[in-house]
Amino acid sequence: MTSRRRRTRATIKSSIVTLVLAVGVWALFSSGVLSTGADATTSAGSTTTDTGAPGTTPRPTVTTSAQTPATTGPSRASSPSADTARTMLAALPVKGKAPATGYDREADFGTPWLDVDHNGCDTRNDVLARDLTDIVRQGPCKVLSGDLVSPYTGGEIAFVRGNTTSTLVQIDHVVALENAWRTGAQQLSRAERQALANDPENLFAVDGHSNSQKRSADAATWLPAAKDFRCEYVEHQITVKAKYRLWVVPAERDAMERVLTTC
Repeated sequence: MTSRRRRTRATIKSSIVTLVLAVGVWALFSSGVLSTGADATTSAGSTTTDTGAPGTTPRPTVTTSAQTPATTGPSRASSPSADTARTMLAALPVKGKAPATGYDREADFGTPWLDVDHNGCDTRNDVLARDLTDIVRQGPCKVLSGDLVSPYTGGEIAFVRGNTTSTLVQIDHVVALENAWRTGAQQLSRAERQALANDPENLFAVDGHSNSQKRSADAATWLPAAKDFRCEYVEHQITVKAKYRLWVVPAERDAMERVLTTC
């Protein structure tokens, strides 16, 4: 009888000790002193940042690097649809060409190339940076090299700046400045003419041969050799002429209409 009472008291003491230990361990987990293996470690190479907000889980801090241009250059506006271009062409005045008497590129349209958008870079470098790929710059603006697919021929050109190589890539005025002068630009202010001469919508980086061949021709006497680019070319011409209140001559209008029928 005495032995049974002793075993009962020992069992009660053992239960009390077990209960006390269980309560203690639970308290340690609740206070955060102890944690499971999954919570106590993070993935290799990652760091965490405490947000400071109670009850939130720290978030991984990810650092990425990206090379961004030092300046923001122009973007080539997308050409209108063929239907829109036809509507705009129908609204353009049709007249004969005015005499070219008195035409002076720098006096009438400003020094090539101005920084009319005030981004710190001249227009030529802006257009090179926009139209070439894999460009290498000296400083934030000057394009030293790059690759061009001329829209006028589809041919590839490796551009390298230099006395004998820079002319392989030239900046063409889609509406040539002399053509603009003879079809209404004489009536614009000098500031408007400077804007026209440096308008990204009126400029393409192209192969030097095509630019020299075109000179100041309109659509009636010159079109790009790459026939699949002619729609975009004519659509840009129409957009620029409408934007700066210029007119077209009859043969020019007819040539534009013929191109647009194929678009």
